[in-house]
Amino acid sequence: MTRLVLRRTALLVPTLLGLSILLFLWVRALPGGPATALLGERATPEAVDRINALYGFDRPVLQQYTGYLGQLLQGNFGVSTRTGRPVLDEFLARFPATIELTILALVIAVGVGIPLGYLAARRQGSLVDSGTVVVSLLGVTIPVFFLAFLLKWLFAVQLGWFPSAGRQDPTMVATHPTGFYVLDGLLTREFDASWDAVMHLVLPALALGSIPLAIITRITRSSVLEVQGADYVRTARAKGLGRVRLRNRVILRNAMLPVSTTIGLQVGLLLSGAVLTETVFAYPGIGSFLAQAVFNLDYAVLQGFILIIAIVYAVVNLAVDVSYGLIDPRMRTR
Repeated sequence: MTRLVLRRTALLVPTLLGLSILLFLWVRALPGGPATALLGERATPEAVDRINALYGFDRPVLQQYTGYLGQLLQGNFGVSTRTGRPVLDEFLARFPATIELTILALVIAVGVGIPLGYLAARRQGSLVDSGTVVVSLLGVTIPVFFLAFLLKWLFAVQLGWFPSAGRQDPTMVATHPTGFYVLDGLLTREFDASWDAVMHLVLPALALGSIPLAIITRITRSSVLEVQGADYVRTARAKGLGRVRLRNRVILRNAMLPVSTTIGLQVGLLLSGAVLTETVFAYPGIGSFLAQAVFNLDYAVLQGFILIIAIVYAVVNLAVDVSYGLIDPRMRTR
């Protein structure tokens, strides 16, 4: 298992290095250069020269990249041109909000998708199976932002069951030692604040988790169908293995490998989908801040946030690779 972890970790280095090169070249390839993009309408020749000298854009490209890479290794992702704060500080201030939203969306997707996919596979050809396939197709095809607006209009505006925007009621006084509002309410015994944070999370999490839910359901269904028709399953059934043990130790365990891969990939989809979802619900996470950075041409934030999100995504996929070894011991030697 240790060798598996070390091998997978070593593969992260060239991946992140390549991404840093692409992001670096992307900023330098902006029309008129990064200085013109930063200055916008104020981009006079004198101002452009001053910005180029200030940020080192007038130096050779290789020298600029080595300096940029050195800053990254020191944890310096640049400074936001809009707020004047370090990009890493801006990310850490909003990361707990997005993590809470992502976790709840993933819990909904996994908690509903795997049982639903398994049930559809076990009842192949039935009304339940057909309905599951139709619903999963709808989940994949409906855009996240449209579903977010629909949920907001129905359950927040018309029915008033959930809040329509924000992360917590602005009139509520609560203590936030960790930045995770649900957890903070539990730690400080401010249970009303914790419940209010959950209520603000429900609609965005449903919208954000809709596509992963549909994908996980379809992958689980196809994987279980493939596994339950395998020779070793028929052999285990012929030897009299109990129904529960056959389901848990043979069918589900062997069907979980492609499902685990899918779950890991959905984390990246959730983080990217958070941009639209958080914007619709005015949710103060990294997604909504990225949307603001696009409109404000804050390229330091865009470059830094994308790279940090890629690091998070790489770590999650490392965890998925490690889970292969836990699910299937044969993977530990590969």
